[in-house]
Amino acid sequence: MSPDDHSYAPVRTGRSAEEGITTVPSVCPHDCTSTCALEVERLAPDRIGRVRGSTRNEYTAGVICEKVARYAERIHHPDRLMKPLRRTGPKGSRQFAEISWNDALDIVAEQFIVKARQHGTETIWPYYYAGTMGLVQRDGINRLRHAMKYSRWFSTICVALSDTGWIAGAGVKRGADMREVDAHSDLVVIWGGNPVNTQVNVMTHAMKARKRGAKIVVVDPYRTGTAEQADIHLAVKPGTDGALAVGVMHVLFKEGYADWEYLRKYTDAPDELAAHVATRTPEWASKITGLPVEEIVSFARLYGQAKAAFIRCHHGFSRSRNGAANMHAVSCLPAVTGAWKVKGGGALYGHTGMYPIDKTVIEGLDMVDTSIRDLDQSRLGPILTGDAAALKNGPPVTGMLIQNTNPALVCPELDLVHKGFAREDLFTCVHEQFMTETAARADIVLPATMFLEHDDFYTASGHTYFQVTKAVVEAPGECRENHFVHVELARRLGAKHRGFDMTPWEIMDEALKKSGMWDAETNWSKGGQDFHLGFETSHFLDGFGWPDKKFRFKPDWKAYGPRGKDMPVLPDHFDVIDNATDDKPFRLVAAPARTFLNSTFTETASSQKREGRPTAMMNPEDCKAMGIADGDEVEVGNQRGKTVVHAKAKDGQQRGVVIVEGIWPNKHFQTGIGINAVTSADPGWPHGGAVFHDTAVWIRKLA
Repeated sequence: MSPDDHSYAPVRTGRSAEEGITTVPSVCPHDCTSTCALEVERLAPDRIGRVRGSTRNEYTAGVICEKVARYAERIHHPDRLMKPLRRTGPKGSRQFAEISWNDALDIVAEQFIVKARQHGTETIWPYYYAGTMGLVQRDGINRLRHAMKYSRWFSTICVALSDTGWIAGAGVKRGADMREVDAHSDLVVIWGGNPVNTQVNVMTHAMKARKRGAKIVVVDPYRTGTAEQADIHLAVKPGTDGALAVGVMHVLFKEGYADWEYLRKYTDAPDELAAHVATRTPEWASKITGLPVEEIVSFARLYGQAKAAFIRCHHGFSRSRNGAANMHAVSCLPAVTGAWKVKGGGALYGHTGMYPIDKTVIEGLDMVDTSIRDLDQSRLGPILTGDAAALKNGPPVTGMLIQNTNPALVCPELDLVHKGFAREDLFTCVHEQFMTETAARADIVLPATMFLEHDDFYTASGHTYFQVTKAVVEAPGECRENHFVHVELARRLGAKHRGFDMTPWEIMDEALKKSGMWDAETNWSKGGQDFHLGFETSHFLDGFGWPDKKFRFKPDWKAYGPRGKDMPVLPDHFDVIDNATDDKPFRLVAAPARTFLNSTFTETASSQKREGRPTAMMNPEDCKAMGIADGDEVEVGNQRGKTVVHAKAKDGQQRGVVIVEGIWPNKHFQTGIGINAVTSADPGWPHGGAVFHDTAVWIRKLA
């Protein structure tokens, strides 16, 4: 659609009526469950002003994060890529020459054809993730993948563990509506996330509840900005959330807070669970979590006595080798107390299982060949360095098209990732907005649009709206949308699918109509379609997502993968984490920063100023014992790699816990490599998933 096709958009009269500033609707595309509805000031056909949260979406409720509020700084950044580039120097040298789009795409197609002739089509691996969450621009790369029989995609870097853990119990990815919290919850538990940094709308609704007198509890290994606003902060050791949940269940059953009528009707094995957790005392949980017994018991009683207890389960505590088991254990709590029965009670992890969108034309799902291997995105380092198991005993990856992600910065085991990208036999094309670490290692770099410069549509996980957007402004220079690249490569490669002959708007409109949803124009003009399922269904009072409609305390973990046989039958502490040792006595959490979003926004001056520099937050007693003062340089390392950061003493975390916030560009580290040098590409249980917050390290003070 044309950027000018916003006929209903009003003229804003508040800031500068005489300039005729037009306010245009849009939706935030970034890797956050809020998927905020936006109002964007359009100052000219190619320029925006302020960005605000829209009130047309009750979840956004007019509030957005500071990152997106100053999006003009990013979209009009002088360092944006504007023209296609071809590498002229060594890989990683950032030596490029401008070429035409036609020449660039011809080179990519020629290289992919040559590589496929040498090694078979599986040698090409299109690689992407969530730089945009739009279904057309993000997922359309899969249509090219399937049409060409390139290696398939196993998505693990974000939700593989958390999805598995939640669905293992509830049977479907949805839950209670966060909007209920405002008027109904008397206890809000924010478990394993820091929405002050990562999802500000959770705080909007939680604080509305607090103004009515609701208590806020935060479970997190360190005193985050969210924990600072809570009534209670439970600073667990990383990877021990399951033990805390089980210890709480012990108290709930022992002291009469379990709702046996609900348990008999809605759960699979309440008697077995009660007998099991009777052996998991608060003293047991205390030894594992590091929390005092009194804190565990007090929290359990607070939860059990609440009339409408709401748990907001976040992704953070699942990014551990035992993350799926932890998520499942926490999700058991409202099933024990029957909190699902009341408005403002229950829990939410995500809503994406509720949308009926048919993605066939988007992703080319009618061409999927399951005999083609799928490769684990989190194991990029082992894959690119020839690990046979990671490659599924297939050919090497020798060709990549990379969109919407910066794996040379955000993937674990960065030493291996960088070594792999340096291979001379690997041809890499990166479609990007800036010269990222990954783009710098590419053979061809293509300039990409930002979300305000193309059409797309979005599910949400934190709320229940499905939203369609149109381009707000014209793209600068020679920037092109992802769909353009898919279509042009398909034409050169001989890939056939009707989706390659359609515009993004036509793809959206057909997919929506086929799914029985509002058509694209209706959705856009009405500001999104709300798919809230109603109280009974969203609270599973008409049954959970299993054939017997019962919540599963005893998941069939083996159904998710062969390693499921190792997992506990009932909720428990699953001790497969990277425990501290004598030579690696610290447990690292690589947590999100407030004004970065993965590697996005790291290029903006205001974000860099706000975050300062890469910093290791440590317990003051650890600093004292090691003679470390604030600002001292320390080496953080293990068998995978090492990097250097500045230390800072911080209360609110246990001894032996170290926190490094933000995925800082590698250039900000004196070692030339960031914190993901030490994180592991090991897959979590039962069937893979990134384990960024499950890392044992040493800390060494530098002279």
